[in-house]
Amino acid sequence: MTPVELSRTVLRAVRRAVDDGELDVAVPGQTSVTPPGPGGCGDYATSVALQLARPAGQPPLRVAEILRERLVRTDGISAVVVTGPGFLNISLRGTETALVREILQSGHRYGHTDRPTDRPTDRPADRLVQLHAPHEVRAVVVMDAVARILRSQGTLVRTSCAGRPEPEWADILGVDIDAYGTPDAPAPSDVNARPVPATPDALAPLDVNLRPVPATPDAPAPLDVDVNLRPVPAAPPADPTPLGRDAARWVLLHPALHDRPRITADHLVQRESNPLFRVRYAHARTRALTRNAADLGFHAEPGDTGLRGTQAAAPETVVQDTHDTTALWHALADHPRVLQAAAAHHAPDRLARHLVTVADAVLPFLAAVLPRGAEKPSAAHRARLALAEAAGAVLAGGLSLLGIDAPEHL
Repeated sequence: MTPVELSRTVLRAVRRAVDDGELDVAVPGQTSVTPPGPGGCGDYATSVALQLARPAGQPPLRVAEILRERLVRTDGISAVVVTGPGFLNISLRGTETALVREILQSGHRYGHTDRPTDRPTDRPADRLVQLHAPHEVRAVVVMDAVARILRSQGTLVRTSCAGRPEPEWADILGVDIDAYGTPDAPAPSDVNARPVPATPDALAPLDVNLRPVPATPDAPAPLDVDVNLRPVPAAPPADPTPLGRDAARWVLLHPALHDRPRITADHLVQRESNPLFRVRYAHARTRALTRNAADLGFHAEPGDTGLRGTQAAAPETVVQDTHDTTALWHALADHPRVLQAAAAHHAPDRLARHLVTVADAVLPFLAAVLPRGAEKPSAAHRARLALAEAAGAVLAGGLSLLGIDAPEHL
């Protein structure tokens, strides 16, 4: 069960409580589930009981208990514990094994969908999103990445640029643009997602709208023009192409759209302070572990790694293992939501930052994957290898959507 699915499950529990007459509230349109905070336990926690207590006219703990009784009867949930003033802490049944198996089966397409989740389901293929960018390198690279992410979420995309793209944008940066010139259906002037560009050629307004509104409902054009990229110039030196494709795309995509890209050779240095290196190194390490495990005669098999934090006698107490995989598991489970958010807000930087989170969570764990010394490979080692391979698949898939290579060796 993913965080998105669990959020819907919580809302269904609220709706059942309302239908049963135990809560007199309007069912929220959405609610969030997050990793438990200090004093929490389980896999996820939600504060929905605290949010509903006042409109329900009941104490938060009573609302939490009403919802707990319904959640514990849900398939896939093993336990629900109420902590603090009314937080619901939810433990999922067989979650890690099922998640790892799902990722390994999906491979690089984990988190992809066949149709957009934010559009009507009737004939979604008839809706086309057109992305149009000015003749500027960062705007074009951002547009290319946004198009890749949108397509991963089932959206049909057409890209265009105000002028003929420079040859090096395609040859070095790997940008693929469908057309150039004036788009068939230009966006309204107030529809803008304006990243700070890499070149200082032309001044543009400094206002930033990271969540462009859709075209007016009564617009007669058949195209749904969501993004018109008009970036703000950045200070020189600004040409990213000498960095090569991978580093240059990361330089332009990792900062938020309203931040200026820092175009320096530091992005080529293989050291821990370089987030691109950490992401690509983490992927290369997972691939090396697969090769090393094959040499030792075992393969990946999802199961119990024996490394996650375990709940002690007191429900609010969690004992952490030295190589606790809780943070890694949460990062992997959150990947589909990150892709949806990056697509919805046309923000590839969200995906880039998420890949850094996955890399930083998996790197400390990798030392515990292979048996040491005279230790024989066990079911736990096979499960750890499967988790490492799942993390590698997420990293490779995310880098691919950003147009960056995921190396087998580094």
